Amino acid sequence: MRGNSPSPARGGGQGGGSPIKALVFDFDGLLVDTEVPIFRAWQRIYREHGQELPLERWLTIIGTAAGPFDPVIDLAEKTGAKLVEAELKALEVLYYQEATALQQLLPGVLDYLVAARQLGLKTAVASSSTRKWVMDHLNRFGIGGHFDAIVCREDVKRTKPDPDLYLTALHRLEVSPKEAIAFEDSSNGVEAAKAAGLFCVAVPNPLTADLDLSQADLRLLSLDAMPLRDVIKEASPARKRRAR
Repeated sequence: MRGNSPSPARGGGQGGGSPIKALVFDFDGLLVDTEVPIFRAWQRIYREHGQELPLERWLTIIGTAAGPFDPVIDLAEKTGAKLVEAELKALEVLYYQEATALQQLLPGVLDYLVAARQLGLKTAVASSSTRKWVMDHLNRFGIGGHFDAIVCREDVKRTKPDPDLYLTALHRLEVSPKEAIAFEDSSNGVEAAKAAGLFCVAVPNPLTADLDLSQADLRLLSLDAMPLRDVIKEASPARKRRAR
């Protein structure tokens, strides 16, 4: 993460008087496409046991650590066999690594992080995943230093769709909800960001494109579909309209 030394523009932004001071990013499926490879890994595990994994069941746990579906329990119930969770998790890791050997940051991610630094904006990650999972990926892609705060499931009592992750990120960044923009790819994430009071940009991936993201204030096909400065312009009038 970045050091705590203040930048001349830090906290004010250089977006033409914009009140936006911070960006808060989801992690899985937003910065890195982890969600599709994990789903494919579990599909493979299910098929090796003569079963199918319905996408609609999997979608219930995207963006949260407290979803109603557990693939280990579900597969055991479907097969009627005693399955060893550690063995299934090991297969998940193996198949995920095979599928992501050439994995890259999603389009526009690095541009946004660089632009945020140029504009003097604070940045954070707010993820329902474990800190190890998030940090392993951030370090792998060399972008951990772009963030002023990284908030994961260990830091809160409740993950998304509860707003705790966002509220904790805002506290660590020392900004108010109206001074931040959230970037999310799932309905659980959008719900959490809106519950925390942030302007929310939905950037769905192939798995989440059909989820209900209607609570989001803005929807983009990818981060490279709109420059960060333009997203900030979209957010600022919305703040003014809600303040009237």
